[in-house]
Amino acid sequence: MRWRFPFASDPPMSDQRVPEGDWVVLRSALDRRVVTEAALVLAAMEIPHRTQWRDHVWTLLVPAHAVQRAEAELRSFEAENWRREGPAPMIHTFDRGWTGALVFLTIIWLLPNLEDWGTFGWNWRESGMMNAGLVQDGQWWRTFTALTLHADLGHIVGNSVFGAVFGVFAGRYLGSGFGWLLILLGGAAGNLANAFIQPAAFLSVGASTANFAALGLTGAFMWQRNRVEARSWKRNFAPLFAALALLAYTGVGGERTDALAHFTGFAAGVAAGLGASTFDIRRLGKSGQAIAGGLAVALLAYAWLRAGTVA
Repeated sequence: MRWRFPFASDPPMSDQRVPEGDWVVLRSALDRRVVTEAALVLAAMEIPHRTQWRDHVWTLLVPAHAVQRAEAELRSFEAENWRREGPAPMIHTFDRGWTGALVFLTIIWLLPNLEDWGTFGWNWRESGMMNAGLVQDGQWWRTFTALTLHADLGHIVGNSVFGAVFGVFAGRYLGSGFGWLLILLGGAAGNLANAFIQPAAFLSVGASTANFAALGLTGAFMWQRNRVEARSWKRNFAPLFAALALLAYTGVGGERTDALAHFTGFAAGVAAGLGASTFDIRRLGKSGQAIAGGLAVALLAYAWLRAGTVA
Protein backbone atom coordinates (compact mmCIF):
# COMPACT_ATOMS: atom_id res chain seq x y z
CA MET A 1 0.00 0.00 0.00
CA ARG A 2 1.46 3.38 -1.03
CA TRP A 3 0.75 6.35 1.21
CA ARG A 4 0.49 9.97 0.17
CA PHE A 5 0.32 13.20 2.25
CA PRO A 6 1.43 17.02 3.56
CA PHE A 7 4.07 18.81 6.15
CA ALA A 8 6.97 21.40 6.98
CA SER A 9 10.64 20.73 7.12
CA ASP A 10 11.80 18.27 9.75
CA PRO A 11 15.28 17.51 11.06
CA PRO A 12 16.68 14.09 10.17
CA MET A 13 15.05 11.32 12.20
CA SER A 14 18.40 9.57 12.45
CA ASP A 15 21.80 10.85 13.57
CA GLN A 16 23.51 8.99 10.75
CA ARG A 17 24.77 11.35 8.06
CA VAL A 18 24.59 10.36 4.38
CA PRO A 19 25.52 12.60 1.42
CA GLU A 20 22.41 14.34 0.01
CA GLY A 21 22.76 12.69 -3.38
CA ASP A 22 22.60 9.21 -1.81
CA TRP A 23 19.14 9.70 -0.27
CA VAL A 24 16.16 8.05 -2.03
CA VAL A 25 12.44 8.90 -1.59
CA LEU A 26 10.75 5.75 -0.31
CA ARG A 27 7.29 7.08 0.58
CA SER A 28 5.34 10.33 0.05
CA ALA A 29 1.99 11.38 1.50
CA LEU A 30 -0.26 14.36 2.24
CA ASP A 31 -0.82 13.24 5.83
CA ARG A 32 2.25 13.60 8.01
CA ARG A 33 1.12 10.77 10.26
CA VAL A 34 1.49 8.21 7.49
CA VAL A 35 5.11 9.13 6.85
CA THR A 36 5.79 9.36 10.59
CA GLU A 37 4.40 5.86 11.11
CA ALA A 38 6.61 4.49 8.34
CA ALA A 39 9.59 6.31 9.83
CA LEU A 40 8.91 4.70 13.22
CA VAL A 41 8.99 1.29 11.58
CA LEU A 42 12.40 2.05 10.10
CA ALA A 43 13.62 3.47 13.42
CA ALA A 44 12.62 0.24 15.20
CA MET A 45 14.68 -1.71 12.68
CA GLU A 46 17.60 0.75 13.03
CA ILE A 47 17.45 1.72 9.37
CA PRO A 48 18.74 5.27 8.74
CA HIS A 49 16.07 7.62 7.39
CA ARG A 50 14.69 11.13 7.50
CA THR A 51 11.52 13.04 6.55
CA GLN A 52 11.16 16.19 4.49
CA TRP A 53 8.44 18.56 3.31
CA ARG A 54 8.95 18.96 -0.43
CA ASP A 55 6.69 19.78 -3.39
CA HIS A 56 3.61 20.04 -1.13
CA VAL A 57 3.94 16.50 0.29
CA TRP A 58 5.74 14.79 3.14
CA THR A 59 8.47 12.43 2.02
CA LEU A 60 10.36 9.61 3.72
CA LEU A 61 13.95 9.21 2.53
CA VAL A 62 16.49 6.46 3.13
CA PRO A 63 20.09 6.01 1.96
CA ALA A 64 20.40 4.32 -1.42
CA HIS A 65 22.18 1.32 0.10
CA ALA A 66 19.26 0.71 2.52
CA VAL A 67 16.37 0.95 0.02
CA GLN A 68 15.80 -2.78 -0.42
CA ARG A 69 15.87 -3.55 3.27
CA ALA A 70 13.65 -0.57 4.15
CA GLU A 71 11.13 -1.46 1.43
CA ALA A 72 10.96 -5.05 2.65
CA GLU A 73 10.36 -3.97 6.26
CA LEU A 74 7.62 -1.51 5.27
CA ARG A 75 5.87 -4.05 3.03
CA SER A 76 5.95 -6.55 5.87
CA PHE A 77 4.52 -4.00 8.29
CA GLU A 78 1.82 -2.93 5.82
CA ALA A 79 0.79 -6.53 5.15
CA GLU A 80 0.42 -7.21 8.88
CA ASN A 81 -1.58 -4.03 9.51
CA TRP A 82 -3.70 -3.93 6.35
CA ARG A 83 -7.35 -3.00 6.87
CA ARG A 84 -9.88 -3.94 4.26
CA GLU A 85 -11.40 -0.49 4.14
CA GLY A 86 -8.02 1.23 4.18
CA PRO A 87 -7.27 4.33 6.23
CA ALA A 88 -9.77 7.14 6.44
CA PRO A 89 -9.14 9.70 3.70
CA MET A 90 -7.14 12.73 4.80
CA ILE A 91 -8.63 16.05 3.66
CA HIS A 92 -6.39 19.02 4.25
CA THR A 93 -7.73 21.85 6.42
CA PHE A 94 -6.56 25.44 6.05
CA ASP A 95 -7.75 27.25 9.16
CA ARG A 96 -10.45 27.03 11.79
CA GLY A 97 -12.94 28.73 9.50
CA TRP A 98 -13.89 31.44 11.96
CA THR A 99 -12.28 34.36 10.11
CA GLY A 100 -14.73 34.22 7.22
CA ALA A 101 -17.66 33.50 9.54
CA LEU A 102 -16.89 36.57 11.65
CA VAL A 103 -16.68 38.79 8.56
CA PHE A 104 -20.02 37.36 7.41
CA LEU A 105 -21.64 38.09 10.79
CA THR A 106 -20.19 41.60 10.88
CA ILE A 107 -21.61 42.45 7.46
CA ILE A 108 -25.14 41.13 7.98
CA TRP A 109 -25.42 42.76 11.43
CA LEU A 110 -24.02 46.05 10.13
CA LEU A 111 -26.62 46.38 7.38
CA PRO A 112 -29.65 46.92 9.70
CA ASN A 113 -27.80 49.86 11.28
CA LEU A 114 -26.90 51.38 7.92
CA GLU A 115 -30.53 50.95 6.92
CA ASP A 116 -31.86 52.60 10.14
CA TRP A 117 -29.42 55.51 9.86
CA GLY A 118 -30.27 56.09 6.19
CA THR A 119 -26.53 56.12 5.45
CA PHE A 120 -25.61 57.97 2.23
CA GLY A 121 -29.27 58.91 1.93
CA TRP A 122 -30.04 55.49 0.42
CA ASN A 123 -33.19 53.47 0.89
CA TRP A 124 -31.17 50.33 1.55
CA ARG A 125 -34.05 47.87 1.59
CA GLU A 126 -35.75 49.17 -1.53
CA SER A 127 -32.45 49.39 -3.41
CA GLY A 128 -31.03 46.02 -2.34
CA MET A 129 -33.87 43.52 -2.02
CA MET A 130 -34.20 40.64 -4.50
CA ASN A 131 -36.79 41.91 -6.97
CA ALA A 132 -37.24 39.21 -9.60
CA GLY A 133 -38.54 41.59 -12.28
CA LEU A 134 -35.67 44.06 -11.85
CA VAL A 135 -33.10 41.26 -11.81
CA GLN A 136 -34.58 39.97 -15.06
CA ASP A 137 -34.21 43.50 -16.44
CA GLY A 138 -30.47 43.49 -15.69
CA GLN A 139 -30.05 44.61 -12.07
CA TRP A 140 -27.77 41.65 -11.25
CA TRP A 141 -26.35 43.34 -8.15
CA ARG A 142 -29.56 42.65 -6.26
CA THR A 143 -28.64 38.95 -6.24
CA PHE A 144 -25.70 39.95 -4.00
CA THR A 145 -27.17 42.77 -1.92
CA ALA A 146 -30.30 40.80 -0.99
CA LEU A 147 -28.07 38.30 0.80
CA THR A 148 -27.21 40.95 3.42
CA LEU A 149 -30.76 42.15 4.18
CA HIS A 150 -33.22 40.50 6.59
CA ALA A 151 -36.88 40.81 7.44
CA ASP A 152 -36.66 40.93 11.26
CA LEU A 153 -34.61 39.93 14.29
CA GLY A 154 -35.62 36.27 14.18
CA HIS A 155 -34.70 36.10 10.51
CA ILE A 156 -31.20 37.52 10.98
CA VAL A 157 -30.52 35.42 14.10
CA GLY A 158 -31.48 32.21 12.31
CA ASN A 159 -29.33 33.04 9.29
CA SER A 160 -26.46 34.05 11.57
CA VAL A 161 -26.44 30.66 13.27
CA PHE A 162 -26.75 28.56 10.14
CA GLY A 163 -24.41 30.79 8.15
CA ALA A 164 -21.70 30.66 10.80
CA VAL A 165 -21.93 26.86 11.17
CA PHE A 166 -21.99 26.06 7.45
CA GLY A 167 -19.40 28.76 6.73
CA VAL A 168 -16.97 27.47 9.34
CA PHE A 169 -16.91 24.07 7.65
CA ALA A 170 -16.43 25.64 4.23
CA GLY A 171 -13.61 27.79 5.59
CA ARG A 172 -11.88 24.84 7.20
CA TYR A 173 -11.71 22.79 4.01
CA LEU A 174 -11.41 25.51 1.37
CA GLY A 175 -9.88 28.36 3.37
CA SER A 176 -11.79 31.35 4.76
CA GLY A 177 -10.97 33.55 1.77
CA PHE A 178 -11.57 31.16 -1.12
CA GLY A 179 -14.40 29.37 0.65
CA TRP A 180 -16.40 32.54 1.31
CA LEU A 181 -15.79 33.86 -2.20
CA LEU A 182 -17.42 30.67 -3.51
CA ILE A 183 -20.23 30.96 -0.94
CA LEU A 184 -20.98 34.53 -2.06
CA LEU A 185 -20.93 33.57 -5.74
CA GLY A 186 -23.06 30.50 -5.01
CA GLY A 187 -25.62 32.57 -3.10
CA ALA A 188 -25.82 35.14 -5.89
CA ALA A 189 -26.13 32.40 -8.52
CA GLY A 190 -28.93 30.81 -6.50
CA ASN A 191 -30.77 34.15 -6.31
CA LEU A 192 -30.26 34.70 -10.04
CA ALA A 193 -31.73 31.30 -10.90
CA ASN A 194 -34.61 31.91 -8.50
CA ALA A 195 -35.32 35.32 -10.08
CA PHE A 196 -35.82 33.74 -13.50
CA ILE A 197 -38.07 31.02 -12.11
CA GLN A 198 -40.30 33.21 -9.93
CA PRO A 199 -42.88 35.73 -11.26
CA ALA A 200 -41.65 39.27 -11.87
CA ALA A 201 -43.40 40.60 -8.75
CA PHE A 202 -41.48 38.23 -6.45
CA LEU A 203 -39.50 39.93 -3.63
CA SER A 204 -37.13 38.39 -1.07
CA VAL A 205 -34.26 39.13 1.31
CA GLY A 206 -31.96 37.02 3.44
CA ALA A 207 -28.63 35.20 3.57
CA SER A 208 -30.19 31.74 3.54
CA THR A 209 -29.50 31.22 -0.18
CA ALA A 210 -25.80 31.73 0.55
CA ASN A 211 -26.02 29.55 3.66
CA PHE A 212 -27.31 26.62 1.60
CA ALA A 213 -24.71 27.35 -1.04
CA ALA A 214 -22.11 26.88 1.73
CA LEU A 215 -23.75 23.58 2.70
CA GLY A 216 -23.74 22.29 -0.88
CA LEU A 217 -20.22 23.56 -1.47
CA THR A 218 -18.73 21.72 1.50
CA GLY A 219 -20.70 18.52 0.96
CA ALA A 220 -19.79 18.26 -2.74
CA PHE A 221 -16.16 19.18 -2.16
CA MET A 222 -15.66 16.54 0.54
CA TRP A 223 -17.61 13.97 -1.49
CA GLN A 224 -15.29 14.38 -4.45
CA ARG A 225 -12.15 14.30 -2.29
CA ASN A 226 -13.40 11.19 -0.48
CA ARG A 227 -14.25 9.55 -3.79
CA VAL A 228 -10.61 9.83 -4.83
CA GLU A 229 -9.19 8.62 -1.50
CA ALA A 230 -11.71 6.24 0.04
CA ARG A 231 -12.57 2.63 -0.81
CA SER A 232 -16.16 2.38 0.35
CA TRP A 233 -19.03 4.00 -1.57
CA LYS A 234 -20.75 4.64 1.77
CA ARG A 235 -17.76 6.63 2.98
CA ASN A 236 -17.59 8.43 -0.37
CA PHE A 237 -21.20 9.55 -0.34
CA ALA A 238 -21.51 10.35 3.38
CA PRO A 239 -20.66 14.11 3.20
CA LEU A 240 -23.07 14.79 0.34
CA PHE A 241 -25.78 12.65 1.94
CA ALA A 242 -25.40 14.65 5.18
CA ALA A 243 -25.68 17.91 3.24
CA LEU A 244 -28.82 16.71 1.45
CA ALA A 245 -30.33 15.62 4.76
CA LEU A 246 -29.68 19.05 6.28
CA LEU A 247 -31.18 20.71 3.22
CA ALA A 248 -34.31 18.60 3.56
CA TYR A 249 -34.55 19.18 7.31
CA THR A 250 -33.79 22.91 7.48
CA GLY A 251 -34.42 24.19 3.96
CA VAL A 252 -38.18 23.69 3.71
CA GLY A 253 -41.13 24.56 5.90
CA GLY A 254 -42.51 27.81 7.22
CA GLU A 255 -44.94 30.04 5.36
CA ARG A 256 -42.28 32.72 4.74
CA THR A 257 -39.57 30.28 3.70
CA ASP A 258 -38.35 30.59 0.12
CA ALA A 259 -37.60 26.88 -0.33
CA LEU A 260 -36.87 27.31 -4.04
CA ALA A 261 -34.05 29.76 -3.27
CA HIS A 262 -32.63 27.26 -0.78
CA PHE A 263 -32.56 24.56 -3.45
CA THR A 264 -31.07 26.84 -6.12
CA GLY A 265 -28.43 28.05 -3.65
CA PHE A 266 -27.62 24.49 -2.65
CA ALA A 267 -27.33 23.44 -6.31
CA ALA A 268 -25.02 26.38 -7.04
CA GLY A 269 -22.89 25.40 -4.04
CA VAL A 270 -22.69 21.79 -5.22
CA ALA A 271 -21.50 22.98 -8.65
CA ALA A 272 -18.86 25.20 -7.01
CA GLY A 273 -17.73 22.36 -4.74
CA LEU A 274 -17.31 19.97 -7.66
CA GLY A 275 -15.28 22.57 -9.51
CA ALA A 276 -13.13 23.42 -6.47
CA SER A 277 -12.34 19.73 -5.88
CA THR A 278 -10.37 19.62 -9.14
CA PHE A 279 -8.06 22.42 -7.97
CA ASP A 280 -5.17 22.11 -5.51
CA ILE A 281 -6.25 24.85 -3.09
CA ARG A 282 -2.88 24.73 -1.32
CA ARG A 283 -1.42 26.59 -4.28
CA LEU A 284 -3.28 29.72 -3.20
CA GLY A 285 -1.25 30.00 -0.01
CA LYS A 286 -2.08 32.65 2.60
CA SER A 287 -1.76 35.50 0.12
CA GLY A 288 -4.14 33.85 -2.34
CA GLN A 289 -6.67 33.25 0.43
CA ALA A 290 -6.42 36.89 1.48
CA ILE A 291 -6.91 38.05 -2.12
CA ALA A 292 -9.94 35.79 -2.53
CA GLY A 293 -11.47 37.10 0.70
CA GLY A 294 -10.77 40.69 -0.31
CA LEU A 295 -12.35 40.05 -3.71
CA ALA A 296 -15.50 38.75 -2.02
CA VAL A 297 -15.82 41.90 0.13
CA ALA A 298 -15.02 44.16 -2.83
CA LEU A 299 -17.62 42.43 -5.01
CA LEU A 300 -20.27 42.87 -2.34
CA ALA A 301 -19.29 46.52 -1.83
CA TYR A 302 -19.48 47.17 -5.58
CA ALA A 303 -22.90 45.54 -5.74
CA TRP A 304 -24.13 47.86 -2.99
CA LEU A 305 -22.56 50.85 -4.75
CA ARG A 306 -24.51 50.01 -7.88
CA ALA A 307 -27.67 49.46 -5.85
CA GLY A 308 -27.36 52.79 -4.04
CA THR A 309 -26.57 54.89 -7.11
CA VAL A 310 -29.12 53.50 -9.56
CA ALA A 311 -32.15 55.78 -9.72
